[in-house]
Amino acid sequence: MATDRAGLRYVWASAGILAAGIAWYVAHVTFGAGTEALGYVVLPLGGAVAAAAVFRLLRTVPLEPVARRFWRRLLAAFALITTGLGWLAGGFLAHYPPAGARHMPIGAAAVAAAGLGMAIWAMAGVPTGVSAATPAERWRIVLDRTVAFLGGATVLWHVGLAPMLTAAEPLSRQAMVLVGLASLLAVGGITKVSYVRGGPVDRLAMRLIAATGLIAAAAAVLAVHLGYAGGVPSQAVIMPIAPVLGTLAVWAQNRRAADRAGESQLRVYAVLPYVAVAAVNLPLIAVAGGELRWQDRVVIFAAVVVTTLVAVRQYLGFRDNARLLREKHAQEARLQHEVTHDGLTGLANRALFRERLAAALGGGGQAAVLLVDLDDFKTVNDSLGHDVGDRLLVSVADLLRAQAVGLPVRLAGDEFAMLVTDAAVDPEELARRILDGLSQPISEHRLLVQASVGVAVAGPDSSVDTVLRDADIAMYAAKQRGKAGYVRYRAGMEQPVLAHVQLGGELRRALDAGEFRVFYQPIMGLDDGRVIGVESLVRWQHPTRGLVPPAEFIPAAERTGLIVPLGRFVLRETCRQIAAWLAEFGPDALQKGGANVSARQLHDPDFVSDVVAALADSGLPCDRLVLELTESAALRGQQVSRTLHALDHMGVRLALDDFGTGESSLSLLRAFPAAIVKLDKSFVDGIEIDDGDPAAREAREAVARAVIQLAGALSLDVVAEGIENSAQARRLRELGYTLGQGYHLARPMSAAGMTMLLAGQAGRYRDDSVAARSPSEIPVTVSRTPVETAMTNS
Repeated sequence: MATDRAGLRYVWASAGILAAGIAWYVAHVTFGAGTEALGYVVLPLGGAVAAAAVFRLLRTVPLEPVARRFWRRLLAAFALITTGLGWLAGGFLAHYPPAGARHMPIGAAAVAAAGLGMAIWAMAGVPTGVSAATPAERWRIVLDRTVAFLGGATVLWHVGLAPMLTAAEPLSRQAMVLVGLASLLAVGGITKVSYVRGGPVDRLAMRLIAATGLIAAAAAVLAVHLGYAGGVPSQAVIMPIAPVLGTLAVWAQNRRAADRAGESQLRVYAVLPYVAVAAVNLPLIAVAGGELRWQDRVVIFAAVVVTTLVAVRQYLGFRDNARLLREKHAQEARLQHEVTHDGLTGLANRALFRERLAAALGGGGQAAVLLVDLDDFKTVNDSLGHDVGDRLLVSVADLLRAQAVGLPVRLAGDEFAMLVTDAAVDPEELARRILDGLSQPISEHRLLVQASVGVAVAGPDSSVDTVLRDADIAMYAAKQRGKAGYVRYRAGMEQPVLAHVQLGGELRRALDAGEFRVFYQPIMGLDDGRVIGVESLVRWQHPTRGLVPPAEFIPAAERTGLIVPLGRFVLRETCRQIAAWLAEFGPDALQKGGANVSARQLHDPDFVSDVVAALADSGLPCDRLVLELTESAALRGQQVSRTLHALDHMGVRLALDDFGTGESSLSLLRAFPAAIVKLDKSFVDGIEIDDGDPAAREAREAVARAVIQLAGALSLDVVAEGIENSAQARRLRELGYTLGQGYHLARPMSAAGMTMLLAGQAGRYRDDSVAARSPSEIPVTVSRTPVETAMTNS
């Protein structure tokens, strides 16, 4: 507020000088008071006050570099103009000439002209803040400013400059030059400030500075009408208004510095060219009715130029509008495509799919839906990374697109669909073609991916939701039948699927209610029948259905993700129970205890922490725990590799289950640190008999022999699974196997039954007579009696 009051003092001072000049002129005209030379003193005095106001602004107010440069130039302008006009006033006071001889000295005129030039330079140096991104926009801005400048200049020419040049009592050449420069400052300044969108220089201050040029134009008009007699009133009354405008401009800049909030962004520049076009028509109309003089031809020429520039400007505007319209339509099409298509694959999305399916059903035509869900796609993401998974999805989309029938769709994640509305297309044949395409490696990484396809054909009363439900049920049935196939929906198919879905909800409840039990199947020595270890197996003690086998609920647990908490429960219970047996029967009672681990658990980032916690809580040594890996196809990827190596470094032993099938191979043994391999049951079945196919029997024996030799070379323990009779046990023992597991040796039993078995074994091996017998004298069925007893009591 102090800055505002200081600035106002200069405004009042310049206004007081103006008022004094007006009062003197009235007294001079009325009473003849004072010589006419006194009228020429008023303007220099006002100019000195304006220069002082600018000087104080630069000294006391913090300004940004652009604003400081602007006001420095204006200070120079005010000083030069004041000096030139003071020179004129001093000469007139010393010797006041007659009216016809009152001319401004050449030197004084040059100094004042330099001041006006400095003011024009100051105005031109202010940045507009209007940027043009394209050449077309830059040309449009240039045309707008040119039209505005020529329109205003034409009006000033017609009203002031032309009459001044042709007046009966013309002004001196010096005065004409100064009036011309002042008019240029006015027109150029008004045009410029109209295109300034704010900034460090106050826009009101710029308007006031530009308006000072109009004062000179007004003085010229007065001189035209009054001749030499207009000199004194111009100097004493009209032109002293300019210093008042200058001090007001300084005051506006002061207020701008005090108020950092800025000023509103007016869009005057948008309408100024149209105002200029309207303005140029006024002098054109004025000269149209009379005899054309040379100054009138200037008006006509200016009007023609302005009209031409406006036409060019309109053409550019039309071209820009057409371009913007094309871009708008393209953007609308792009947005519409993004709304209805998948961003990754470019296929139609669920919204467009439902819209097209609804249209097909509403039209009464045939519609079939194929729901394609990739099998085990999560393994690709977890093992190879999401980038590889995304490229695989794009390749699957390309394969669907290549079928060239129907509408290929990506519904979500790894779920795709095909909408077929052509009655000539067999949806089942299309499903076979899709599966055939997926039977070959795809994508740049040459990945082999399988899919389950559900096919549903719309009936007369089908809706969008019922068709999608039927396709989803069929797809789910295809997964239940072993994946990598297709199933067409039939009535009633939803009943087993619904039961399976409901099973997932029951699993959650059972897990919370503690209905799961851990059973143990012994791993026994084939030479002496001694229990070497156990494999823990989970069972569900259902309150109404009784004991539910794993084959009925493990797939549902895998699908719902409950396999992770279920596996955590089995792991902790296994560690606790084995530690209890070791504490009760001694460290020689069991060498190892194993728990099955699924691929979902291996991909869980907390799995290693779960194992550490289970061992720590139970007190079980790490080397007594065996983790059996049941899904060899999923033992790939950095996450799984890190997990397995971390467990191996802890001392936990890893067993590769179902060895000899699937991806079980020497390369897999090199990929992770296995300590145990378990020969798959398929190579044990029939190994003891000649079933009429000697080649098959020899092949099974060859695999069994190769596995035991490979294990010996790699220092791995080997367990033969699925032994169901003594002949199989004997033949395996002849091939070199020492450890076995199967119903012939012992069935899975409860913890209580296993405790009785271990107790009987401990008592039997304390009998020195039994212990003294040679291994060859001990029958392989030596453990049958205690095992049967344990099973009976469990």
